[in-house]
Amino acid sequence: MCERLVERGDTVVIVDSFDPFYSPETKRRNIRTLLEGGRATLIECDISEAGEVESRLPPHDNDAIIHLAARAGVRPSLARPLDYARTNVEGTLAILEIARKRKIRPFVFASSSSVYGDSTPVPFRESEPADDPISPYAATKRAGELLCRSHAHLYALTVICTRLFTVYGPRQRPDLAIHKFARLMSKGEPIPFYGDGSTERDYTYVADIVHGIEAALDWAVAAPPGDFEVVNLGESETTTLSSLVEMIARELGVAPRIDSLPAQPGDVQRTFASIDKARDLLGYDPNTSMEAGIRQFIDWFREQPPG
Repeated sequence: MCERLVERGDTVVIVDSFDPFYSPETKRRNIRTLLEGGRATLIECDISEAGEVESRLPPHDNDAIIHLAARAGVRPSLARPLDYARTNVEGTLAILEIARKRKIRPFVFASSSSVYGDSTPVPFRESEPADDPISPYAATKRAGELLCRSHAHLYALTVICTRLFTVYGPRQRPDLAIHKFARLMSKGEPIPFYGDGSTERDYTYVADIVHGIEAALDWAVAAPPGDFEVVNLGESETTTLSSLVEMIARELGVAPRIDSLPAQPGDVQRTFASIDKARDLLGYDPNTSMEAGIRQFIDWFREQPPG
């Protein structure tokens, strides 16, 4: 996202704690070229530390905030719910308070398809109540949306919450299925296969997500103070776990070894986005097929240094 903003002529201030959820060096390598270009600067701190973040921001006015920071992942949130609440709820409130104090009106918040839980009819529509999250992660992202709504109402922020559907592609987190499966398959190791393979996800290629967030930012800049919207950013197609394994194995040219395991608590059976609202409101038009996206991911994966 930062690269896209710089590409279009914006100057970017990045706030990141480089949390060791996965290798901080990998994260630093991802932004090294961006920082060397001179149009992006880095503040290294935790978003939950509101005073520190604000004190280290440049004194000049900021035009907008895109809030993508979070503790991510359903399964880790079951083991560390307090950490998730601190970052995803308190941290989001801290960033909203900076927006309020500095009168930064346009605000884009990255939420998650997890907020829909397992009882929402498919395809998931933004008009559904999303009041039955089944993991601490999902609950904290829904709480973040509600905090955004209250700040828009009380302080005339213009806020758009983008519900992201299983983002994948180059630089994907190493704990997520596509990256993890590719890594294990390439080593000839068995892959953990939870359930019977029928679970479905609406996988969304990273470039399509970036275009959607960019459009959400442009909407927030142009919309009146106090406006608030929630939009799905997905591919609006689903892929089963079994099909995903076959696609990755085919691109790598290997035969996968399967380690069959029980279904995991907190995992939903299916995610599937209706993107009608995003098309109408933002002109969002995802166009990367799953096959093409997996191919591009594997091309990137093969270029990575060992480990």
